[in-house]
Amino acid sequence: MTAPWDDWNHVLKLDPDKELPDGITYGDLCATGTDAIEVGGTMGMTEENMTAVIEACAEHDVPLYQEPSNPSVVVDNDALEGYLVPTVFNAGSPFWITEAHKEWVRLDEDLDWERTTLEAYIVMNPEADVAELTEANCDLAADDVAAYATVAERMFGQEIVYVEYSGTYGDVDVVAAAGEAVDEATLFYGGGIHDYDSAYAMAQHADVVVVGDLAHDEGVEAVRQTVEAANDA
Repeated sequence: MTAPWDDWNHVLKLDPDKELPDGITYGDLCATGTDAIEVGGTMGMTEENMTAVIEACAEHDVPLYQEPSNPSVVVDNDALEGYLVPTVFNAGSPFWITEAHKEWVRLDEDLDWERTTLEAYIVMNPEADVAELTEANCDLAADDVAAYATVAERMFGQEIVYVEYSGTYGDVDVVAAAGEAVDEATLFYGGGIHDYDSAYAMAQHADVVVVGDLAHDEGVEAVRQTVEAANDA
């Protein structure tokens, strides 16, 4: 069975803890041509601010997913296509590999398994909030990242491998190595995508480019250019 992300080129990640540029609405961003909207972030996440963004995007015809940073912010909303749940493979703290997930299962007896998919994160920017929170070992060479990608796909059966440079533009060679390492898994790349050229370069190696800060910093036209680049690559 084909997964939705098998056909994606571009995902727009919206952070409920960040404001949008003046005059820009969530509807404007949903209309950029992105293949999916992912609602999530690392710091300042609450069920309330997650719900507000989900409901604002739910009125528009684009697949909508939540990326919950911990079990307490999971939103039960029929507008969601599903949940993309990070597990940080290079985390120094086991909480972000399995413990948070165990807590979700323990607390939610009715967890919707049909709509829940893990993302095997490999976090690469040591200054990012996600790296500090998870105590990630970001001192990884390209072959380390490729090996993590292989472990995620072959040993843990992950459908999504996510190379995350959160807040900075990554090393194209590292992303290329991850892309060569995976076979059936879908490779996501996120971090520092700021224009057509940066999106196009990463989309040469990643199946899906994820754009986040750009929406909050620059707005609609900048995001639309990255969509075009991801589709062109």
